[in-house]
Amino acid sequence: MNISRLSVLVLVAALPLATRAAVTDPKFDELVSQARYCSATARAAIKACANQSLDDYWIAVGICINEPESSDRKECLQDAEDGRLEANALCSDQNEARLSLCAEVGEGRYHPEFEARDFDSNFRNLTNPNPYFPLTVGSKWEFRSADEINTVEVKDATKLIDDVRCIVVRDEVFAGGVITEATNDWFAQAKDGNVWYCGEETGEYETFSGDRPRKPELVNIDGSFKAERDGDRPGIIFQANPTVGQFYIEEASLGNAEDASEVLSVNYCYGKNPALDKLVPPALAKLLCKGDCVVTRNFSQLEPDTFELKYYARGIGVFLETAPQTGEVVRLVKCNVDPRCALLPQ
Repeated sequence: MNISRLSVLVLVAALPLATRAAVTDPKFDELVSQARYCSATARAAIKACANQSLDDYWIAVGICINEPESSDRKECLQDAEDGRLEANALCSDQNEARLSLCAEVGEGRYHPEFEARDFDSNFRNLTNPNPYFPLTVGSKWEFRSADEINTVEVKDATKLIDDVRCIVVRDEVFAGGVITEATNDWFAQAKDGNVWYCGEETGEYETFSGDRPRKPELVNIDGSFKAERDGDRPGIIFQANPTVGQFYIEEASLGNAEDASEVLSVNYCYGKNPALDKLVPPALAKLLCKGDCVVTRNFSQLEPDTFELKYYARGIGVFLETAPQTGEVVRLVKCNVDPRCALLPQ
């Protein structure tokens, strides 16, 4: 018998009889016995998602019961039911997205080798720096969308994660001059040129008009993760040698942060691929891309209906993000990592 399946069965056998029926799942056992670990993980995640949906529904019902007006109570209960159905539909979509990714990355267990000996610890003297993902201390980038400014800076600070030395990259988003997001990303530079994503400390902020003084308030830390904490695993943020059609996992925090990427082009040049040219500012691409830009499709299993295209230039890093479904464009307007930064079109 497969050891992993045996471990599950032993654990279940130790539970009270009333609990066993709720946690056993023949389909999950079948997937594990077939060594289809990726699909088994997806199966476990959809079971958890369905349970969470039900928990949220009953909490909402408990709140609704306390509405004194019958009309308000009825509307509240209907909203709770609508929310449950919507959540269940999302669970199903997430499951399909996870299974689709399994078809691309394989059914093996996701437990990448992550050893300190394979990584640089001195970010001022890197063995094989990745030209498409610069991690030089003091590097800065500024991006703009229609209504936001996004600043990114490689800080002179590191964090030890599972014995691997990671550099801290500060990422902040402002709307109307007020901060709305602040994230500390943790990246590790492998000696083979791969850049690993070891986690992030996220924060979303809101301001409220009635406050005096009006000060951004932390309202959400969803998506925060750290390799080797609570089962989280590191991922690859950029490959040393990307190849077209390659899929790789960026974030591996089940049910919390599940980003992945597909390489679409490694020799992008504006004017040769209409599909990839869509939403791309021509002057920006012509300045930075001489047939050597990399384009990736970035997506999350937690938000299966959306994706972004990211454009990377050698020596610059990411210089453009587009969302084809919405038409949103986030473009680089300032940087200090390359002489071309002074020529960026505004």
